[in-house]
Amino acid sequence: MPVTVSSRADLTLDAFRRVAWEGEAVALGAGVEARMDRSRAAFERFVAARVAEDPGALLYGVTTGPGDAGGAVISDRARETRPAGLWTAASFGEPLPERVVRGIAFARLANFVGGHAAVRPALAAAVAAMLDGDPLPVVPARGNGSSGEIAALGHLFGELAERLGLEPREKMALVNGSPAAAALVADAALAGRGRTGLAERTLALSVEALRAPLDAYDPELAPLWGDEHEAAALASLGGLLAGGAPDRLRHQSPVSFRVLPRVLGRVREAVTHAEQTATRSLASVTDNPVFLEPTAERPLGAFVSNGGFHNDRAHPALDGLAHAWADLAYVAQRHVDQLFQHPATAASLSDSWTLKPLHTVAAGYAEEARTLAQTTVLGVGGFGQEDVTSPAFLAWRKAQGVGDCLDRILAILAALASHVLGAGDQSPPPALAGFLEEVRAEFPPVLTARPLAPDAERLAAAFSARVMR
Repeated sequence: MPVTVSSRADLTLDAFRRVAWEGEAVALGAGVEARMDRSRAAFERFVAARVAEDPGALLYGVTTGPGDAGGAVISDRARETRPAGLWTAASFGEPLPERVVRGIAFARLANFVGGHAAVRPALAAAVAAMLDGDPLPVVPARGNGSSGEIAALGHLFGELAERLGLEPREKMALVNGSPAAAALVADAALAGRGRTGLAERTLALSVEALRAPLDAYDPELAPLWGDEHEAAALASLGGLLAGGAPDRLRHQSPVSFRVLPRVLGRVREAVTHAEQTATRSLASVTDNPVFLEPTAERPLGAFVSNGGFHNDRAHPALDGLAHAWADLAYVAQRHVDQLFQHPATAASLSDSWTLKPLHTVAAGYAEEARTLAQTTVLGVGGFGQEDVTSPAFLAWRKAQGVGDCLDRILAILAALASHVLGAGDQSPPPALAGFLEEVRAEFPPVLTARPLAPDAERLAAAFSARVMR
């Protein structure tokens, strides 16, 4: 069943998941065509009145060219010889996943359906039709260093522009704005939901393997800390560990075990913030210029140049995820270290020499996550008018890299915890039984020496797929 978009309010995070991740189509709702027709007609009257009043009126992207060409009216000859398609598809490098490209096309509709882009309904319908299931154009993930997103959007909408034949204003409406930033932060936020659940199950399995005391996960700590996200982490860990081994360590566990609710609380907070940022961004009008429809105070409407194309919330939200995941990767690597060295578990791992190299592999991925999790700040500037760049693509790529490192460390930790539990003939808590079966299906118990890289890669891939469900 297609996702129906009748207004900007319909561009929700849930709708994004259905369209971008699950491949559902998009249908424009009742009233969209009439609203866009009305806005387009009002815009044409506005342009005609302004040009009649002042033949030299500078209406960006309509009577002028783009960028630094916005300071002069385009001659009739220059207008006639301008290329029919888009000219901005200059970025190159490895492509974005198709789910992200679908998300960008979906987010593009926010400017259209309310009439703020002042384009024909046919353009919105054509963008929606791109999501019917056919392969989408390749959009590079790298090299997108402009003030907005024109390089990436040129790739996405170039073929559509040539096929449809665009009228004045419509080229700029396709490539201006920040639908890519909205899609990138939405994609990472959805991954954050799945990754949080995966991390909590894996770390709880590690707690059970060590038979760490459960005091650190007592729900009575929640009101003492006063944070809703830490309270949720406490509740999750408590539920996952309920019914586990009754005999636990008699002394407090290592710090990396006791701080889990607080570290996971921060992860949950980062995901919540990313979800909120994505929700606002998906439904935002980010066009430049943007058309404001006529009112009693401005009977012809207004055509307003602005910085809506610059989403200054996306990269901090993506960084928040990257930083939280990098810290969690470090904590998970500390669990790996403890399982190898702690007196309660070292004996069960000491004779399995093929397991020992996994310690260094986890350390390598933890260090890689730390290196990738550098704060994203605004760039040094571009060319001419474009003196402030938009860094959402870079922030998303770093968050993706950190998340991948975390998934791989969690796979190692889960395999080690599985081995410890199996060596001690120890049953997992009921809430973790199914998860442990999934781990062992991809990474069977190590009974004889064998290369473990294929098992680890297979389990890491299963974990990453779990994150993206």
